[in-house]
Amino acid sequence: MSPVVKPKGERFTLPSKYLLLILTCICILLMILTYGTNIFDVPVNSAVGTVIVPFEKGISRAGEWLRNRKEELTSVRSLLEENQRLREQIDELTEENIILTQERYELTDMQALLGLSEVYYSYEKVGARVIFKDAGNWYSSFIIDKGTDDGLALDMNVIAGGGLVGRITKIGPNWARVTSIISDGVNVSGQVVSSDLTLMVSGDLKLVDRGLLSFSLLSDPDGLVVIGDKVVTSNISDKYLPGLLIGYIDTVQNDANNLTKSGTISVATDFDHLSVVLVITDLKDYDYE
Repeated sequence: MSPVVKPKGERFTLPSKYLLLILTCICILLMILTYGTNIFDVPVNSAVGTVIVPFEKGISRAGEWLRNRKEELTSVRSLLEENQRLREQIDELTEENIILTQERYELTDMQALLGLSEVYYSYEKVGARVIFKDAGNWYSSFIIDKGTDDGLALDMNVIAGGGLVGRITKIGPNWARVTSIISDGVNVSGQVVSSDLTLMVSGDLKLVDRGLLSFSLLSDPDGLVVIGDKVVTSNISDKYLPGLLIGYIDTVQNDANNLTKSGTISVATDFDHLSVVLVITDLKDYDYE
């Protein structure tokens, strides 16, 4: 059977059975060429090298980047945890250091009180801690943690550091308020040890910034009192026991009346730092007033 030939001007068509035969032959030929020769190896390899290899490299780099990020995140998390532990250790060590520093200062204060107690061995004394002070840098008035339950009473003298601090002016069962000799309006009858001359010591918060008290009513026509002389409480003091160290003569000047002298006294006690004190439980014997 011959192929049908269309008249001129009509579209040429090939019967499907001939088309199938041609395609079958082409496939057989390609199979023979593929398995029998390496004619397609080069183009295929070229395609693989151009498309597949770069793609695999990209996947490999992406995987490596993800692994690196994971390791970095793990490392950062570990560092954060370690940092937190170190911070906690620092906080603990800081707290321990503060406690040790406080204990060291308290030990120093206790040693000073022990020495002071030995100086005033003839008086009965009770130790107490300062638990509150009024506003300001100086301990012009403060509260201690002992009271009537501990045998304390009004007007008992308080000492610390180098000597006299003040006296109890208010008291409760387990507390007492101490008014210091540096407070404005507080007067203490004093005595210059080297000459037995008396004077009046007065508190002045303006002077205490320089560690000073003022004194007046010193009758010293012979000029016996000099800078550096020790001043203690006198026997005629109405509230304070005799012989308690107040301080040392700092300046002396003649008054306008030319009969008395006045000046300043450097205090023996550090009124800027008070943490523990001694309360003398002996009261002034008014039979000597």
